[in-house]
Amino acid sequence: MTRPGLSIGVVAREAGLRPSALRYYERVGLIAPQLRARGRRQYDSSVLNVLALIGFARRAGFSIAETKLLITGFGADVTASKRWRAMVSRKQSELDSVIADARRMKKLLQMVADNCECPALEECGRQMRIRNEVTTT
Repeated sequence: MTRPGLSIGVVAREAGLRPSALRYYERVGLIAPQLRARGRRQYDSSVLNVLALIGFARRAGFSIAETKLLITGFGADVTASKRWRAMVSRKQSELDSVIADARRMKKLLQMVADNCECPALEECGRQMRIRNEVTTT
């Protein structure tokens, strides 16, 4: 059952968002433009389901553009499960790369924490330059 005519403040509060986020989501096409009564947006309560979907996608690491693709970038005949599978496959590959980069960065940080005995940063830079020359030649 939907409740017609919810104000932007009510929807924002129920969705845990700021009203400006709703206006932004409307501007970028994540939610449909809303009808207005006396110049004010009036939301159907079904928008809360769309906002829950957007919130989940954002928490899972999807960008606004990716979230918009999920919502509007497929034909009407493409089921939600097929949309998710296509989007998840892409996102998992991206995350694998991010995780590999994070592990590499962590290893570098641990190396400097365990081995640096330089009295000044300039000496660290010299040591790093020497190591870089050794590993690239």
